[in-house]
Amino acid sequence: MYNHVEIEKKWQKYWEEKKVYQTKELSNKKAYILDMFPYPSGAGLHVGHLEGYTATDIISRYKRLSGFDVLHPIGWDAFGLPAEQYALKTGNHPAPFTLKNIDNFRKQLKSLGFSYDYDKEVNTTDPKFYVWTQWIFKELYKAGLASIEEIDVNWCEGLGTVLANEEIIEKNGIKVSERGNFPVVKKPMKQWVLKITAYAEKLLEGLDELDWPESLKTLQKNWIGKSVGHEVLWKIKNYNYELKTFTTRLDTLYGVSAVIISPEHPLVAKLTLPSKRAEVQNYIKETKLKNELERTQLIKEKTGVFLGSYAIHPATNQLIPIWISDYVLMSYGSGAVMCVPAHDERDYEFAKKYDLSINCVIENNSSLPYLEDGLHINSDLINGLNIQESIEKLELSLDNKVSRKISFKLRDWIFSRQRYWGEPFPVLFDEENNLYLVKELVELPDVKNIKSSNSTEGPLANVESWMNVVINGKKYRHDTNVMPQWAGSSWYYLAYILKNPDGSYAPLNSEEAKKRFESWLPVDLYIGGQEHAVLHLLYARFWHRFLFDLGVVPTKEPFYKLINQGLILGPDGQKMSKSLGNVINPDELVESHGADALRVYEMFMGPLTDSKAWNTDSLDGIRKWLDKIYNQFTYFAKNVKLIDDNPELDSNINQLILDVEDNINKYKFNIAISKMMVFINYLGSLENIHSITPLKTFAILLSPFAPHLAEELLFILKEKSLEHQSWPFAQIDKILSKNPQIGIQINGKVRGQIEILPHWTEDDVVNNATSQENIQKWIKDFKIVKVIYIPNKILNIIVK
Repeated sequence: MYNHVEIEKKWQKYWEEKKVYQTKELSNKKAYILDMFPYPSGAGLHVGHLEGYTATDIISRYKRLSGFDVLHPIGWDAFGLPAEQYALKTGNHPAPFTLKNIDNFRKQLKSLGFSYDYDKEVNTTDPKFYVWTQWIFKELYKAGLASIEEIDVNWCEGLGTVLANEEIIEKNGIKVSERGNFPVVKKPMKQWVLKITAYAEKLLEGLDELDWPESLKTLQKNWIGKSVGHEVLWKIKNYNYELKTFTTRLDTLYGVSAVIISPEHPLVAKLTLPSKRAEVQNYIKETKLKNELERTQLIKEKTGVFLGSYAIHPATNQLIPIWISDYVLMSYGSGAVMCVPAHDERDYEFAKKYDLSINCVIENNSSLPYLEDGLHINSDLINGLNIQESIEKLELSLDNKVSRKISFKLRDWIFSRQRYWGEPFPVLFDEENNLYLVKELVELPDVKNIKSSNSTEGPLANVESWMNVVINGKKYRHDTNVMPQWAGSSWYYLAYILKNPDGSYAPLNSEEAKKRFESWLPVDLYIGGQEHAVLHLLYARFWHRFLFDLGVVPTKEPFYKLINQGLILGPDGQKMSKSLGNVINPDELVESHGADALRVYEMFMGPLTDSKAWNTDSLDGIRKWLDKIYNQFTYFAKNVKLIDDNPELDSNINQLILDVEDNINKYKFNIAISKMMVFINYLGSLENIHSITPLKTFAILLSPFAPHLAEELLFILKEKSLEHQSWPFAQIDKILSKNPQIGIQINGKVRGQIEILPHWTEDDVVNNATSQENIQKWIKDFKIVKVIYIPNKILNIIVK
């Protein structure tokens, strides 16, 4: 058994002192390999983090050995609510707490031998970093993509801040904050909003350029939710108002039984009869307690209220009742829809509940709702036409009441938080509330009291000396809000490129930055959890495309290839959590088994994208395998004898080069490891070897997975360390051709196996197969009636 503690510390010290993994620009081949950077919590790293980090480290090490310049950085998503809540509970400031956590994370990462360039390390709470977060915000404002608007937000009084939908859970039927379980209500507030909707079409188009899982692309497409349809104009009986409904099925216009508007629609109050006012107001209050996902779920029971007023059908002049329902969102289309129960699932459920008419307008023999194409019926102008023909005719016939429109489900990004621990907004307001952009950095003040004393303003409002400033005799005030945690993570991958070894950054808007971006963008491989599949990736893509339009970056998209690693589950098969007591501490495993054993085990558990349950016995097995490798190398290093060439050994090591390289490129790390295991078993059958070259080659192949041990193996062989090595080139001509092995089937069931020699005819194959002792017992009492032989693939003998 090798001493992993001694060996791993030895090589970690060597790598750090020699700056082996410092980013270089020497060749025309680059590889930007990126992890989704972690939030540095007090709990430290868990084994789930290590799966993605090990995968990117394998690729980074393989690329360096293959002659690529590699950028493989790490940093910290360090602003945000968790650190602030910890500070409020303990009475501590979040800054030292965060730095302490970062130190622990860094120590853990180094103990695992990840080949990060720590000169590139970024921290979103560093003013030298967030001055450029503020710069991007100012550019968004100048472009008309940032504004202050009064909107309904998720307000949490217990946390004193606005929350995103993703930060809210339901407990006992009540909306509460995920952190702390405090009640959450809808509340109108003035908030900064980023107009991501202006980039909806570009965000959709950009997905076509990316090597992402189709499931992830679909998630983003659904979140953006593009719909091509029509806006229909409805006059209102006894009112001088008009309603616009959005529909993707204009052809079903004759099947409308109600017009349904969102509870947030500006005409709700005006279209509600006095007798209905109390019922409508109560319904609106109930709606404010629900998030969008709950409101739009297909399986949710539909609810609504009749306003008492009627719309006039644009084609028939019939009176159509106007309802409100929470399944209609103000953010989609025009905030009003046609209810066509016979041809829409949600409308059908709504109509059944409230006894609305269900008017079928497409000929079919199926149960309702019918969603497919067909000939239209009960539709004066378009009877006998299919969907497309019907739409074209209605467009011509109702040209002043119908217009084509593209709608998106995507909503603008609420960008304010009523917290302390975040990036301040780089703006000032004068006494008339006029807004001015601040040219220089607006630094977060260092204050003791970070608890808000106001139900609508953040804790920064407490800092009188910072809040109110006088410039040239004129009074100004800072914004009391801070940016959300998403801000720093929307551009941090660019900051790595800008970071200098002395801790400074090349200015984001400089020629130097442009030159570096042209060298390194886009990110070639991005690995992280699926929990960031929509929002982080969507926000980062939005900021990147905006910076592309400004001419700051040379690519339209930030991340070319993306992989979501699977979860590492507890030994009980459940998601790891403290409450279940199934969390695995990586520090203890590094101490007991070694970093290399932990790295190899996590990659050997199964496919990278699958969820896998932890099994310590399997980790023990990997450690024994690494010991076996070490023992074989130490034996052969002392017992190399000048014997005749061993073509079989040369063949096996060259085949291994091909197999490992192929599976690394396919991210099938578990298969690459299994191929190395087979080779080590073969090596163990030899007493002598004719050269140490196969051993050196194996050490290099092993190095992306178990770098400490690989360095030590090279040292044992008196070879140079990995930084001076190259990925081995497979000598194809030395790989011995192997005869194919095929299964022997009797009546379709495999009963044996045979090696096919190159000169054999079909008769030779059959004769040799039937002469095998284990096949004889299946055919001796039967007659062969047919033989099916597919050369080098299958032999099936039919007997009766």
